[in-house]
Amino acid sequence: MENTKENMDKILDLLEERYRGAGTELKHDNPFQLLIATILSAQCTDRQVNKVTPSLFEKFPRPEDFAALEPEELEPHIKSCGFYKTKSRNIIATCKILVQKFDGQVPRDIKTLQTLPGVGRKTANVVASNAFDVDAIAVDTHVFRVSNRLGLANAKNVLETEKQLMENIPKNKWRDAHHWLIHHGRQICNARKPKCEICFLTPYCPYYQDKVKDQE
Repeated sequence: MENTKENMDKILDLLEERYRGAGTELKHDNPFQLLIATILSAQCTDRQVNKVTPSLFEKFPRPEDFAALEPEELEPHIKSCGFYKTKSRNIIATCKILVQKFDGQVPRDIKTLQTLPGVGRKTANVVASNAFDVDAIAVDTHVFRVSNRLGLANAKNVLETEKQLMENIPKNKWRDAHHWLIHHGRQICNARKPKCEICFLTPYCPYYQDKVKDQE
């Protein structure tokens, strides 16, 4: 659903007013921890990842520690995050590359990050924007759903949504807008039953105007 430039600007202003200061909910102390936590968060909630990572990083604090493991040694520590066999292989392979090619440091370049096993575009954008303040918009399920409902994008896939958001949102707000949309998706614009009755964006929201208001 499309929206007007005026409505988009108003939506962004209101989102910023409500969610100013919002950031990632994945607990981390450095870029490496954020990278591993983000890989673990695929098809898993941030809350569950945050239950796993404190003891995980205490036991394996460095890329070198993960690189020395066999997948079967890592799997029990991350099993509750789902897809643990694939994630174990990817994390170990990624850490070996970090050690061998990047002196144990996480690269800040989005394209370089995407060369690491288990790191797709969304994960790369999350790490680059949150760890290195790179201007980027990571499109997860919340961002995809909310931005298309609000008319900040009108796309059928994640990549096209990201491109449209980069066009419709000022670059200096990309990083923050990502978090605003996630928080709005979690708190109000739920997937199955959005709480339109308490939403502060309904006057500017095509989803509400087209699908909800007509049914009231």
